[in-house]
Amino acid sequence: MLTLCGFAASNYYNKVKVALLEKAIPFEEKLVWTDRSPALYEKSPLGKVPFFEIGDQTLCESQVMLDYVEAVYPQNPLVPADPLAAARVRELIQFIELHLELVARELFSEAFFGGKVSDETKTRVQKVLKRHAKAFGRFARFDRYIAGAEFTMADCAAAFHLPMVSQATKAIYGEDILADYPVRDYVQFLLERPAMKKVNDERKIGAVAMVEFFSKK
Repeated sequence: MLTLCGFAASNYYNKVKVALLEKAIPFEEKLVWTDRSPALYEKSPLGKVPFFEIGDQTLCESQVMLDYVEAVYPQNPLVPADPLAAARVRELIQFIELHLELVARELFSEAFFGGKVSDETKTRVQKVLKRHAKAFGRFARFDRYIAGAEFTMADCAAAFHLPMVSQATKAIYGEDILADYPVRDYVQFLLERPAMKKVNDERKIGAVAMVEFFSKK
């Protein structure tokens, strides 16, 4: 039995969780906060979530976790059978995570958590995101799903990463850096899927719990 460890406010946790549900894989959830505890670092060397507990072993990094799941549980595949098409799906995920979400993450402390980001950082991030958003348009298909006509693991990632990028940039700059793309309609379309709706509903509850937990630190 797989155990998914982390907390439901994490977009990377939800990326993995929705993939498990879409593939109808039995799993358990364990609430683990990024509390910098020795116990956490034993499971996840950088103290990040999510990670899997698989028997007495662990596995971290969300994309590695998805690829493991796809290899071990081939039912309800989340990548195409064609190797190049499958690589394209993973290429899109990597672009979204490295060149959109990770860049926008520098804004999150002010956009979502009441912190402060320097004007220098805001200017630099805005410039990078504008360039990367144009490149994103060359990758994303939005042909029903983000990588084409079929639901893939790219949708598991995009459903939770793209709204964070949109919300953060709107909060900081007064404009959504992804406004040229149908992200809002796409996410609403995805939420018609039972697994997506379940994870998103639990995300909202998890966000409240996260604020409560870290406010006590």
